[in-house]
Amino acid sequence: MKPAVFLDRDGTIIEQVHHLSKVEDVAVYPFAREALQRFHRLGYQCVVVTNQSAVGRGLLNEHELAVIHDEMRKQLGAEAELIRGIYYSTAVPVSGDPRIIEQHDRKPGPGMLMQAAQDLNLDLAASWMIGDAISDILAGRNAGCRGTILVRTGYGTRTEFEHVGTKLQVAGCTLQVGEETKESPQLSNGASPQPVSCPAIDYIADTLLAAAQLVGEHDSQ
Repeated sequence: MKPAVFLDRDGTIIEQVHHLSKVEDVAVYPFAREALQRFHRLGYQCVVVTNQSAVGRGLLNEHELAVIHDEMRKQLGAEAELIRGIYYSTAVPVSGDPRIIEQHDRKPGPGMLMQAAQDLNLDLAASWMIGDAISDILAGRNAGCRGTILVRTGYGTRTEFEHVGTKLQVAGCTLQVGEETKESPQLSNGASPQPVSCPAIDYIADTLLAAAQLVGEHDSQ
């Protein structure tokens, strides 16, 4: 089995657009290509896992979603080949609370990660989940991933403000943020992801590229 980095799409690889439904609105972050290269050199399989309730809401269909993913791949150029798979959930949330598992395949449910692990022979316990939303982080935790990284792009700064230094009520138990302290690896190239004292969010990085640098430094320790 191989380790993977599970990547959120909107706000992590491409710019955040609420309920993205138009191909012309797709814009890959300029650092995304180098980040994918770094993960590949580190031996990780790159897998995109994305909530796409816009399909369930009727804002676009699955063919149009595929066109959006084709455009993302086009903008990524040769690095698009490093993405082993794109998994998505079209389920529409009911509660409005992104911490609650309402449907197994919709983040924070672990279903997409577990399906990818089965399809691609991935080792979840050696893998990372990276995204800008608390639902991304909790999906990684619920799937049993090795670690989670919140990026500050997309909704990341808001997620950091809302969930670092608070209590997270998840699946009937309270996760107390701020009880234990993790040490931050010393990163090269000016990257400075911030460790947080949270059992769900392991690290915070400014961008996906900074997250890739963090993973590399973590692996070298």
